[in-house]
Amino acid sequence: MNKTITKIGLSLSLVAAMGAAHAQVQPATDTVAEFKPSGKLWGYAFGDYAYKGGADEAGRGGSNQYTKVPVNSNEFQFRRIYLGYNYEISRKFVAEFLLASEDDWASGSLGQTMGQTSNGDILANNKFAPYVKLANIRWRNLWKNTDLVIGQAPTPAFAQGSALGEYARNTQTSEEVWGYRSIERTITDIRRTPSYDFGAALQGWFDSKGNFGYDVMVGNGTSAKPDRDAYKWLYSDVYAKFFNKKLVIDLYQDYEKLDWGVYVKGLNGPRYHDRNMTKLFVAYTTPKLTVGYEGFMNTILGDVAVTGIDKNTYYRTSKAMGNSIYVKGAIKKDKLNFFARYDNYDPSGNLSNIVSDANVKTYAASTATYEPTTKESFVTYGLDFTPTKKVHIMPNIWMNTYTSALSATGKNAAGTSYSSMNTANVVGVNGTDVVYRLTFYYIYGK
Repeated sequence: MNKTITKIGLSLSLVAAMGAAHAQVQPATDTVAEFKPSGKLWGYAFGDYAYKGGADEAGRGGSNQYTKVPVNSNEFQFRRIYLGYNYEISRKFVAEFLLASEDDWASGSLGQTMGQTSNGDILANNKFAPYVKLANIRWRNLWKNTDLVIGQAPTPAFAQGSALGEYARNTQTSEEVWGYRSIERTITDIRRTPSYDFGAALQGWFDSKGNFGYDVMVGNGTSAKPDRDAYKWLYSDVYAKFFNKKLVIDLYQDYEKLDWGVYVKGLNGPRYHDRNMTKLFVAYTTPKLTVGYEGFMNTILGDVAVTGIDKNTYYRTSKAMGNSIYVKGAIKKDKLNFFARYDNYDPSGNLSNIVSDANVKTYAASTATYEPTTKESFVTYGLDFTPTKKVHIMPNIWMNTYTSALSATGKNAAGTSYSSMNTANVVGVNGTDVVYRLTFYYIYGK
């Protein structure tokens, strides 16, 4: 009897063991979901009711939003509308597409003369026009923790595609930590460092959690426009995050040749013209309070065209510095926040050397956004009321003050007055554009 029981026990144990072994070799189809390609439509828009309470009489500011807009003007306007679509082709490939309409104002608006060149995305009939801002494909984990992005994509200087959510390698860039693009661009974006470009990029992590990462890109340097020369814009960025990603340190560098070895009639010979920017971004961010700093130095070789008393043309280097500091935080969680920011911009780093030359008659910058004569101080502050998630209503003040780096009554060593060198920008008084706004911002599809 005992032998029979023993045999039955051994038989049952053998059957159980065989069953377990069979279960181990079966594919775990019940625990791994089958991949299905899918897409997601998303977008956002922001605009304002704006009243201009003060204006710089000299009309300085270049392509700033409110340059030359008359005092006491008021209007409702969109400043950005986005419509995007992300599509997961496979587990390894994600496509991103974005239509954008931005800067909805033309030189003919707000009492100005019609028919002048538009500064926004405006058609010939002054209607708002969309354009293709992003169109790229991401090859995820081309190698461990590194993605390859090809197409029209965000550059390393700015947001890395937060709309991609889990696919984005870095969502704590300077623009995203500032978090108020609906109020104003970052300080380097104001100077038109490309926020997106057509090219190829590698975005990766040095660790497995994204605390240390990099982003390198080569692009046309022309954003959404066709390439205009043989030279490419090189972008690079490295970042580190500490204390559970509360402290962010980000170092950026770019370089582009503009005119290289181009013959110039006169005594100069070939013209060598390039630019390179170094930018540091540091921020400490928590749900209750965020403090951020962004500063840059941009050196543009041979950018300032000088007409000499000897009637020859010479090219001189310009240097520009910018510093931006901001704070934002919660007054009432998920309902009411505050923000404040101050920028100081000084493009006159080499101007005194240029105008002190006794041979200088006039000068002009080749890069309009880095005209060396005018310094700027920018201030904005306001409240962010969120009546429901993804809807923001923000009363705010936008103010930019312009100061000439040269005195209009001054003269150089040859006795040429500074005002006659560049009458458009050498003025003896400060000027301020002041705009009072009620900004609205809403997000959909995310």
